[in-house]
Amino acid sequence: MQELDSVVIRFSGDSGDGMQLTGTQFSNTSALMGNDIATFPDFPAEIRAPIGTVAGVSGFQVHIGANEINTPGDEPDVLIAMNPAALKANLRSVKRGGTIILNIDAFDEKNIKKAGYEGTPLGTPEMEGFNVIEAQITGQTLKALEDSELDNKSKARCKNFYALGMTYFMYGREMEQTIKWVEEKFGKKPELVAANVTALKAGWNFANTIEAIGTAYKVPKAKISPGKYRQINGNTATAWGFIQAAKSAGLDLFLGSYPITPASDILHELSKHKNMGVKTFQAEDEIAACCSAIGASFAGALSLTTSSGPGISLKGEALGLAMIYELPMVCVNVQRGGPSTGLPTKTEQSDLNLCMYGRNGESPMIVVAASKPGDCFEMAYESARLALETMTPAMLLTDGYIANGAEPWKIPDLTKEFGPIKHKQLSGSKPEGEEFLAYSRDKNLARPWAIPGQAGYEHRVGGLEKADGTGNVSYDPDNHEHMVKLRQEKIDRAASLIPQQKLEGEETGDILLISWGGTYGATRMAVKTLQEQGKKVSLCHLKYINPMPSNLETIFKGFKKIIVAELNNGQMKAIINGKYECGALGYSKIQGLPFKISELVTMLNQELETL
Repeated sequence: MQELDSVVIRFSGDSGDGMQLTGTQFSNTSALMGNDIATFPDFPAEIRAPIGTVAGVSGFQVHIGANEINTPGDEPDVLIAMNPAALKANLRSVKRGGTIILNIDAFDEKNIKKAGYEGTPLGTPEMEGFNVIEAQITGQTLKALEDSELDNKSKARCKNFYALGMTYFMYGREMEQTIKWVEEKFGKKPELVAANVTALKAGWNFANTIEAIGTAYKVPKAKISPGKYRQINGNTATAWGFIQAAKSAGLDLFLGSYPITPASDILHELSKHKNMGVKTFQAEDEIAACCSAIGASFAGALSLTTSSGPGISLKGEALGLAMIYELPMVCVNVQRGGPSTGLPTKTEQSDLNLCMYGRNGESPMIVVAASKPGDCFEMAYESARLALETMTPAMLLTDGYIANGAEPWKIPDLTKEFGPIKHKQLSGSKPEGEEFLAYSRDKNLARPWAIPGQAGYEHRVGGLEKADGTGNVSYDPDNHEHMVKLRQEKIDRAASLIPQQKLEGEETGDILLISWGGTYGATRMAVKTLQEQGKKVSLCHLKYINPMPSNLETIFKGFKKIIVAELNNGQMKAIINGKYECGALGYSKIQGLPFKISELVTMLNQELETL
């Protein structure tokens, strides 16, 4: 058995072929065996795309390693293609010399034509340079289950476990945890348990007996810091982070949401936790969802609303209302490709301008961004903390890549790492003789948080401009200018509530690469690669966007060239240059795909040559 530091595997087939489940099982098993992992599920946009077409291909890529893993990998070492469409959709991304396992039973004339091939791709020049294994996955699955009471259609659905068994043999994976999962999942249907377990073992035995597999491989345990870990995806981590924030603040948690890809799983996850003081409301539309969150905040809950780009557009007016109310709530934007419906199942970072400026009038909000799946927990907590401490709405940006992707997450010591959150909610009744000013302010310019029904704390709310202090309606021009500047100053002062920016690398050098949000894994590994070659490149990864850390300007002065890498057409670059006039360059990718480490390394080397 040959030992490898890491391997990238992509499972690909029709939406009904169970590729997401197969990839998840491979990932879970690898995590339990001690590997570091990163995953990248890839879904078709169409709910019922035509079977056998490229548009209907569903994929799941997993990167496992004995060392630090920060991305799901640039190119698959192994592609499992369950039909011709899966091969066509993925062939050009497979590493040269890599292994391609084909379900040869699906390569009939009909499926080849539906995939867009004029003739069979097998044996053609484009297949040269790969180790191609033609396996009768469907046929062998049916043969292994010929004694099962299931009908042939149900038997054929077990072919994903046959393919999983093959990869388990190839990479020394243990089957026990998957078998246990099958037994728990289908416990009430013993015939399904038997069929899937049989298919899994049959695939393992087939790979063990054919010469085409050649060498089996082993990926040793990763050397990671001690602790208790679990595998987690970004949406689950986001949901749990808000539960922790509510607990730290001593408040109930309310979510008003309308389902949208890829944010819906936050609603699904939070709906499971009524026992922890969580209330969820699935509204009839995005506007109602946001307004319900405003109402819940007015009533004293830590409230949030979740969506993606199109939904955030619809929430804009209501978010402006929350801002002028000066109420603490969080809006989560799990970004996807746009504009309009755009690329609903693909990742992008193109909502930054929308979140910064997408409300009428001068309407500043706090904006933060998560960097990886596990980090969604911390940044959900941080967005809630900042909203509560400043009495203003906050935006949390994630994206489809980290929302659906998964990684091992070290379970934190919640009492030490996520302590109490102070907020401005008033308790009891107003003391006699004391004047209550609903828009009086503390050192952070946060106003008091009075809840309806508290004697003596009655106050006016509404979307009209407010007089400073009292909150009464005011049309005075000077007051309006004062309030606009005051609300901006509140955001600016929040810089004192966030940590100073840290660099990965030296504080001076040739190139400073700036990244933000879900691009962290690729930018980190690209910079690390160049640093190991002795090149003077550092990484500045931003998680606090509005306000930005107060030491950024000092950092920028230490580098000859600044480059902003982002999955949009240069939105952060424009913000950085507008604020700091530092002449930052941009490196953009707008393909619905995350950055590859290799393309970032190439770009940075080219820029170094121009110095």
